[in-house]
Amino acid sequence: MLGIKLRQNGSLIIMDLSGSLDVNSANLVEVVGQCLRDGYNDILCNFEEVEKADYMGISAVVIAYKEVSNSRGRMKFVNIPAHLRGVFSVSGVDRVVEVYATEESAVNSFREDKAIENIKRMQLRRRFRRLPIDLKVELKSKSSSSPACLKVDILNLSAVGAFIFGCDSFKLGDELILKMRLAPNKEELVIEAVVVWVPDKEVQPHEYPGFGVEFRNISSGQQQELIDFVERNLSFTSSD
Repeated sequence: MLGIKLRQNGSLIIMDLSGSLDVNSANLVEVVGQCLRDGYNDILCNFEEVEKADYMGISAVVIAYKEVSNSRGRMKFVNIPAHLRGVFSVSGVDRVVEVYATEESAVNSFREDKAIENIKRMQLRRRFRRLPIDLKVELKSKSSSSPACLKVDILNLSAVGAFIFGCDSFKLGDELILKMRLAPNKEELVIEAVVVWVPDKEVQPHEYPGFGVEFRNISSGQQQELIDFVERNLSFTSSD
């Protein structure tokens, strides 16, 4: 069985692998899956102590990588020994996964990714206008069938997110389902979202209880409906 020792660097999990990467390496997939369930989506695999690898072992690596990607995480490799580079090259894995020579450079790359991601998110938000509004919305956790907050208020709405006031049932990172109606449409709009900001009760008392959400997996049709609603109401407000 492949040896796996875990270390943590901030929100990053470093897996020190050892022994043989072969048909008995299914534990790699299991450990990666547990990391994802625990909320750790960034994983660095250190191959420095891996003695040998075959294509069955590489298959386990590929499955683990796909699990991380499907969870919107990142997996990268570091310290691939010379005697393993051939099998990584022939299998094509090294053309898909980022490979680093040192742990320091690999760890820094995760930090750089996050910085770039934040910049892109801010640029995306600036592309869409925000509408101050009082709009009722029903909220529930994505993992629960029962509503958590009924008829609370959206006070700020755009095509990529919203600020919701009057509910303290969620925390940073929680995944939600929002249900609302945008006049004049009678059909209910159902959108997935994640909590990306929670105000501090002491520092921002006027925004508590509330939180900011970012819409996820939104279709082009849903986003266009939001854009049309925001633009229509902003124009109406301006004309007054």
